[in-house]
Amino acid sequence: MSDAEEVISRLSAASQTIALAESCTAGLAADLLAQVPGASRVFWGSYVSYTEAAKIAMLGLDEGILRQYGAVSRETACAMALGALRQSRADIAAAVTGLAGPEGDGTSAPVGTVWIATVLRGREVQAQAFQYTGSRQGVRRAAAEAVIKELLRRLSCM
Repeated sequence: MSDAEEVISRLSAASQTIALAESCTAGLAADLLAQVPGASRVFWGSYVSYTEAAKIAMLGLDEGILRQYGAVSRETACAMALGALRQSRADIAAAVTGLAGPEGDGTSAPVGTVWIATVLRGREVQAQAFQYTGSRQGVRRAAAEAVIKELLRRLSCM
């Protein structure tokens, strides 16, 4: 069973729903979940909030977080996950933000830096940083797969 199949299976068994907020992956993590038969029972949807303006408009991010910490940060990933949870009313949310390259964004974060946050309703947000090398598409794909693995890890702790 793939990690995405396991996530869908566990959510189905718990009668819980999930929402995603994706930046650098632009829907790739959502696609991994949607490929699983039966995903529609638990997969609420995904916010593809690629720009800072989209993060503010779609997820209700505070502009101050983006100004103070930048788009590629623990704080932004956590705020994105909480925004997805709040906006969707799902039971679980995950968010991913990062720099896929080939160029940086003018901050100190190196290309390949990715932050993934997960949150279960009523619980604390958890976030993890990842560093990938390779092509832009390789970084994006690795980040999408990491979202699924982080969800599986978080669901295993329930």
